Amino acid sequence: MTELEKVSEETMRFMRGKYKLDEVPGKYYDIDCLKFRQGKRTILSINIHEDHYEFQIIYGKTEREKFKTRLGEFPKTIQDLYNKSHALTDGLWMLIRVDNLKTLEAVKQMIMIKKKPNRKPLPKTHIHIGNCGHRCDLCVHYKGLTSFSTEEMEYARMCCTAVYGVNGWEMNCDGCHWPDCTVESAHCRKGKGIDKCSACGNYYSCTKTAGWPPKIHKRKITADQVTFAILPYVKGQYGN
Repeated sequence: MTELEKVSEETMRFMRGKYKLDEVPGKYYDIDCLKFRQGKRTILSINIHEDHYEFQIIYGKTEREKFKTRLGEFPKTIQDLYNKSHALTDGLWMLIRVDNLKTLEAVKQMIMIKKKPNRKPLPKTHIHIGNCGHRCDLCVHYKGLTSFSTEEMEYARMCCTAVYGVNGWEMNCDGCHWPDCTVESAHCRKGKGIDKCSACGNYYSCTKTAGWPPKIHKRKITADQVTFAILPYVKGQYGN
């Protein structure tokens, strides 16, 4: 995995794990971008280039005052960018080049100044973790006790249909002890002679054990679709 791919994955893990926001594709002039929005308010916009990303953050007066008290904590490139930027009527615009994890870590702090995390942990009423690392109790296929109510589970199926383009969720699962399991990752484990996906050297890059791939993308996904159709199927629930 390249450094830029790591940046892409870590960005999505951070944004989805910390925030409940809609993911909306758009354009910045002729450049593809992904916007993270709460209603009509954009919290973060990411311009997508082949060899780097540009994170666009707009600070209002209160946010600028908070950032200024912590300015010395940030890399010199970000300090210089802030000092050279001029506030407009709608705020101070900053466009930050991000192509490595070190810069991303600094930008994460800037995002949290822009908005406090608002993602609540997923329910843990009947928590059960499968060999794939997923939350069985939040899975639309699971037949055991779930942490979602009947209404929430039905809504989860609707979200999964929208995200994955699958109309039927009639396959039922009793959990990892079930001998007739048809989950793709279960067959993969059997073929490799391992009992848990985490024992595989390709675990973190495997698409068989993930929800929607955690990378900066160009399609619309709502905050609820992230909650009900993506987070339950990713190890660690993006930090929750």
